[in-house]
Amino acid sequence: QVQLVESGGGLVQPGGSLRLSCAASGIVSSRYELRWYRQAPGKQRDLVATITSGGNADYTDSVKGRFTISRDNYKNTMYLEMNSLKPEDTAVYYCNAVPEPYFRDLGYVERWGQGTLVTVSA
Repeated sequence: QVQLVESGGGLVQPGGSLRLSCAASGIVSSRYELRWYRQAPGKQRDLVATITSGGNADYTDSVKGRFTISRDNYKNTMYLEMNSLKPEDTAVYYCNAVPEPYFRDLGYVERWGQGTLVTVSA
């Protein structure tokens, strides 16, 4: 059974830090590009950060310099280190696994976690 399970969310004050984790089971995470998305109340789900199977990372402009995405393929786990948090970072954060093109062509499909809530408030 394929599962992506996020953890590490919670309540933090502005300027604080949190580290989110996404543990994958039932898949070989090294065959996927891994992403973090977030969805604030009443808004669409937006891409936050991406890390390729080779470790190349990219970020949406609003989190550059504050968030760091990383992955440990041996542990089948992805992380999002979030620093200098702002109230506008409040959202449910979702991890997402998109198969690399070679594996997509073999029939691998996209996977989503259930999300973890991050609330930034004084």
